[in-house]
Amino acid sequence: MSVRRVALLTAGGFAPCLSSAVGGLIGRYTEIAPDVEIVAYQHGYWGLLTGNSVVVTDAVRDKAGVLHEFGGSPIGNSRVKFTNVEDCVRRGLVKEGENPLEVAAEQLRKDGVDVLHTIGGDDTNTAAADLAAYLEAHDYPLTVVGLPKTIDNDIVPIRQSLGAWSAADQASVFAQNVIGEHRSSPRMLIVHEVMGRASGWLTAAASLKYRQWLDTREWVPDIGLSRQRWDIHAVYVPEQPIDLDAEADRLRAVMDSVGNVNIFLSEGAGVPEIIEEIEEAGGTVERDPFGHVKLDTINPGKWFAQQFAERIGADKVMVQKSGYFSRSARANVEDLRLIKSMTDYAVECALRGEPGVVGHDEEDGGRLKCIEFPRIAGHKRFDTSTPWYVDLLADIGQS
Repeated sequence: MSVRRVALLTAGGFAPCLSSAVGGLIGRYTEIAPDVEIVAYQHGYWGLLTGNSVVVTDAVRDKAGVLHEFGGSPIGNSRVKFTNVEDCVRRGLVKEGENPLEVAAEQLRKDGVDVLHTIGGDDTNTAAADLAAYLEAHDYPLTVVGLPKTIDNDIVPIRQSLGAWSAADQASVFAQNVIGEHRSSPRMLIVHEVMGRASGWLTAAASLKYRQWLDTREWVPDIGLSRQRWDIHAVYVPEQPIDLDAEADRLRAVMDSVGNVNIFLSEGAGVPEIIEEIEEAGGTVERDPFGHVKLDTINPGKWFAQQFAERIGADKVMVQKSGYFSRSARANVEDLRLIKSMTDYAVECALRGEPGVVGHDEEDGGRLKCIEFPRIAGHKRFDTSTPWYVDLLADIGQS
């Protein structure tokens, strides 16, 4: 396959890998296929539908390494679902009666794109696969090579998604400051709400990172600076049921003994119960274009704080969300290594015309490969039997 023009786009929510992945792709093409022209669609599928793109110039190629030093996405993101035609029309992305998939495919044809690199989650990459299938059916070859981005680390069957390690690090950093508030009241309840709609991986990993940070600290308990007060006292994830009564009793004992309670809460934990409560009261639950519940509108952290505050005798309650702090950070060293290996491999796959999503395949011995699009799915559940997580819960007295 002869590759003349390559397009890049980033889509969905931010993760600490997007800027670096864009830089990695540009850098690798410049190294091994400098004659290939690169364009970048602005704000993901929004830019593809509206024909809004920029050409990657020689000046950008020379500075591609700078992108590794930043978070966010230099080419912009958005949330667009091709099958949600009503939403696309309402936002002015397509005209009434137009098929968004057809509009996007025709834009790729018009722009002469041979390879499309999508950096996103399962929705982003499967939408790209639909585009490729449509174009193939209309006699236009397009190779789509995706990169897996999500701070939730919940893409099937990919072992580690880009940005997740960095997000866990940043959630820990966020908590290191927030939990310092525990002495602002004699009986303080702090709820640290972590992103994770359907998977508790990020909450669990952030808890592990935070407690590893605690291990590096020196304590002065005689003046009140104690490990017990800075520690995590509960971790709640969507994959595990929560006995609110039993937990209230346990945390009341912690509050009585230590003087404060610190909770790490996945934003997806307890959501079915919250939705049921809202709807039984006659309220409605808002959803995004993908049909996902808008978690910021139901406020899981506040709900859990209300369940516990009185029962554990809290004088003061604070709920803090680390999501945007974590997801817009730059990639850490672990992720930079992963991004480098995946972007290099993605370019190799593109040049030989091999489509799919690049990742370490958990169903094939963890081998790095271009995984077929039909095998890609979202909402991989966090395995709560993972030894380090079991040990963590046992250590904080939750098991």
